Amino acid sequence: GSALMRVVFMGTPAAVLPVLERLCGMGEVAVEAAVTPPDRGQGRGRRAEPTAVKAAALRLGVPVWQPEELRSRESVGYLAGLRPDVIVVAAYRMFLPAAVLGLPAGGCLNLHPSLLPRHRGASPVASAIVAGDAVTGVSLMLMDAGMDRGPVIAQREYALDGGERAGELTEGLFALGADLLADCLAPWMRGELSAIPQDEAGATVSRRLERGDGLADWGESAVTLERRFRGYDPWPGLYTTWGGRALKLLEVTVLPGRGYDGRRDAGVVVSAGDGAAVVTGDGLLGLARVQLEGRRVVGVREFLAGYPGFVGARLGVGGHPSTSSG
Repeated sequence: GSALMRVVFMGTPAAVLPVLERLCGMGEVAVEAAVTPPDRGQGRGRRAEPTAVKAAALRLGVPVWQPEELRSRESVGYLAGLRPDVIVVAAYRMFLPAAVLGLPAGGCLNLHPSLLPRHRGASPVASAIVAGDAVTGVSLMLMDAGMDRGPVIAQREYALDGGERAGELTEGLFALGADLLADCLAPWMRGELSAIPQDEAGATVSRRLERGDGLADWGESAVTLERRFRGYDPWPGLYTTWGGRALKLLEVTVLPGRGYDGRRDAGVVVSAGDGAAVVTGDGLLGLARVQLEGRRVVGVREFLAGYPGFVGARLGVGGHPSTSSG
């Protein structure tokens, strides 16, 4: 038998664990290292927490390496010493310099959770949901110096039913990506697959989400706001303000808005059945579960019982909530 394929894996969040686990289960592969960012302190005074990839690698018996960055001579030298035949990257979230991209004979392969060239960049899953795409997927690409611009080796499609939230969809796409990688890795290394340049005409770019993206703009349609709710789950979520306090919208629905003027009444809370909804630029956004800053999560009927003045209020005006990241 031939020698094992030497693979270095780079990744960070829990969603990419199926990829690492699949690599470890492939008989022809030796995973030489799992590269992941340094442990980070979570909040004030809390001890530094390992990334999900670090925790999994330790469990799987894979050596862990946590460089601050990969540009230094020391970092490139350490990687070269691992003698990788190929580097597999999945949501690593750190820059790979040219010296690293050129190191393995098989190149650096990235699993990106969209159908490139659509939704390049930092928030491809949220972007597919917010855009209302009927289909997304995962792409296996050969990395080059550009952001998600390298040629594509293979893709798998994933049909969307309009109910997905970003967290669970990201997990599903990387599970699909693990299958794709397992099917393509050996043929790629044997030279049986080619990498096809992306069509720049179809390219879209998603930026990194920020806390402020979750602040509801009631001038948008209820359909768009509901997509944002799903696309921004678990973070930054969809929220508004009421009386200068943040109000998290933890479960919402789209309701028809007949009889309401979206231009004039956007942001006004109205009764809807035995609950409440918010007038949007088009339609009503029904509220099912909410959480007022400093309070617990409650169903909307319980919230209305505690705050009878909520119906008739206009949300999202006057004062901003404290914007603590979470």
